Amino acid sequence: MLELAILGFLYDTPLHGYELRKRISALTGHVRPVAESTLYPAIKRLEKAGLLVRATEPGAVAAPRHVLSLTDEGRIELRRRLTEPDERDITDENRWFTVLAFLRHLDDAPAQAAVLRRRLAFLEEPASFFYDGDRALRAEELDDPFRRGVLTIARATSRAELRWLRATLESLDG
Repeated sequence: MLELAILGFLYDTPLHGYELRKRISALTGHVRPVAESTLYPAIKRLEKAGLLVRATEPGAVAAPRHVLSLTDEGRIELRRRLTEPDERDITDENRWFTVLAFLRHLDDAPAQAAVLRRRLAFLEEPASFFYDGDRALRAEELDDPFRRGVLTIARATSRAELRWLRATLESLDG
């Protein structure tokens, strides 16, 4: 997820590490904070793989800063990861939001639609967080107001996402 976010933000414009970290934190930080100890090793891995390059620019009021840019290989890799997200990128809501944030970088509407259809199929499968044996429990069946809250909120979120997915797919298929 972190590497996808790095590639996605750098696809638009070169950024220095601090600005990149701010943007990633704004996207994922409330759930998965981005520490320098995880960001900079990920940047180095991507740089070593030839997916991004680092250039030094003079600082306006401070020391020189390193600006990161995607290479052509980095752009290709971002589009590959968006075209072929792994199963967790589809099923984990936070990872899904990262894919969704950069899906516009796929220029091909059928490829975008294929990714959205995978998420739609996942959401259409019956699921619950709580079970009675093998039977999924519905919010209305729970006495615990907190667990009922979890299911009520999840149901409302899923319904909103399903509406959006169907409308967007109709538009892409248009």
